[in-house]
Amino acid sequence: MAFTVGWSWSQETYNNCNNALELCPNNPVTVNNYSANKTFCPNCEDDFTFCMTPNNSIWLKFTTNELGGDIQVNFNNPLFQSQVGQDNRYNAALIQANIPCNAASYTQVGNCVTTATGNQVINALGLPANTAYYIVLSGEKSGAGITLAAEFSMTVAVSGTAINRPVPTLYLGIEDTICANTLAFVSGSRTDCTDAGEFRWYLNNQLIATTTDSIIFTDKINNGDIITVETDCFTTCPLTITQTTLPLVVHSVIADAGIDRTIRPGESVQIGGGITVNDTLVWLPSYALSDAQVAFPIANPQETTTYQLLVTDTTTGCRASDYITITVDKGLFFPTTFSPNGDGANDTWEILGIEAYPDCFVSIFDRWGQKVFEAVGYNKEKAWNGTGKMGKLNEGVYFYKIQLHDKEKQQMTGSITLIR
Repeated sequence: MAFTVGWSWSQETYNNCNNALELCPNNPVTVNNYSANKTFCPNCEDDFTFCMTPNNSIWLKFTTNELGGDIQVNFNNPLFQSQVGQDNRYNAALIQANIPCNAASYTQVGNCVTTATGNQVINALGLPANTAYYIVLSGEKSGAGITLAAEFSMTVAVSGTAINRPVPTLYLGIEDTICANTLAFVSGSRTDCTDAGEFRWYLNNQLIATTTDSIIFTDKINNGDIITVETDCFTTCPLTITQTTLPLVVHSVIADAGIDRTIRPGESVQIGGGITVNDTLVWLPSYALSDAQVAFPIANPQETTTYQLLVTDTTTGCRASDYITITVDKGLFFPTTFSPNGDGANDTWEILGIEAYPDCFVSIFDRWGQKVFEAVGYNKEKAWNGTGKMGKLNEGVYFYKIQLHDKEKQQMTGSITLIR
């Protein structure tokens, strides 16, 4: 087939033998000899006449595999430029070169293609293993009125037992059960992948690791995520192989210990926030808990304590944990009101934390500065019940003065409202 063009084409790098284009097994490539030239000098790349006389040559190459054998080179769909005086035929030869690109070392292999206009094939039998071969293509330039060598494009493919190689495979393995927020083991294995490169690992198409080892551990997997691994095989004609998982199922476990709490000595508080169905649980430590194996135990520690809630899904074995800290505030607390009305609630003025100061001295005064109560070693048993020397005192505001008799010799004052 011929076509007409009105512009010049740039020269391909494989115009020179030293830049010959590498052909890969069973992988057709499109080549052209537009603006190609001829290198002609003693023993140079185009200094041969067997099969054809090169004019505007281009160079391709391939290397036989470790076994060697037969080869087939297919030339398909040639398209020629058409100009006045230009030939529309091509030539092709298969060459073994003991010295690369040195015509003195060339040996023609297989049949030769000459003055061809359509699809052609070169067959060569019994080629030795691990041997480089060149394919040279050239435009014909002969006949009456021909002044320009043929320029063309075409598809070239190499196949056969001498170049075929096993198809590499890549296996991607991952744990059957993946638990949220825990390390998952992911592995890859290759077969028939010589000169293998590194493993590249992707999570949802985002590169997360490049390794020489065939395994990774990751805790970044969420439900529905996809993992992909790829690697390269073969130094010559490298091939990238890839394997991808289906959307992954990640099992989540809820462990909610609740929010941190603060209590006074002797107080209790319920802890816990919730778990999922089919879970077993345990609180650690079990110290000062009503039950260490229920979701909402009562805690009454005497010291500040951090509890861990450990939850296990009985179906998947997945686990989760959470923490809560119960702070026991042993500082002094002075109520500002109390109601000594005999109802059993708030009938005395209890100073929380005062037991830590057994030598304290507490004095209470009325609004005129008259002392109505005093006690040494104030505690629950000695707590003021709203009476004075004359019996029950009236409602109103009273004032206290406390001497702790500690190392710092602290003194504290304030007011109390007595309500009847």
